[in-house]
Amino acid sequence: MLCHEPSHTDLLFLTLNKSEALFSPSTRYRDLALGPLLFHWESQRTTTAVSPTGQRTIHHEEGGSRVLLFVREHRREGGRAGGVTEPFRCLGFVRYESHEGERPMAIRWRLERKIPAGWMQGMALAV
Repeated sequence: MLCHEPSHTDLLFLTLNKSEALFSPSTRYRDLALGPLLFHWESQRTTTAVSPTGQRTIHHEEGGSRVLLFVREHRREGGRAGGVTEPFRCLGFVRYESHEGERPMAIRWRLERKIPAGWMQGMALAV
């Protein structure tokens, strides 16, 4: 998560399908769409609910910040190690809804706008 202080906006960039060739086991977080308005994201493995990062995430609205979600299916187009870098798609602003566990925290975000139907297929929709 990156923070743009002037606009009080946290930028969350996620790669959904993390290949073994491009991601280490410690960074293959489980990030996926749970439906057109819900998204599951796992924080870094060091984040707890009482840590500064955990508290900033949980209480972002009370702290006056917003979270903007960017997603891409693969790091490289087609998931190939030598391919062109795949661009991120902006899914818009999200709001913290709940979390489970720690190290990493499994956070559920509610999107302000539905994920476009054509994008849902590549977002590892949970059944």
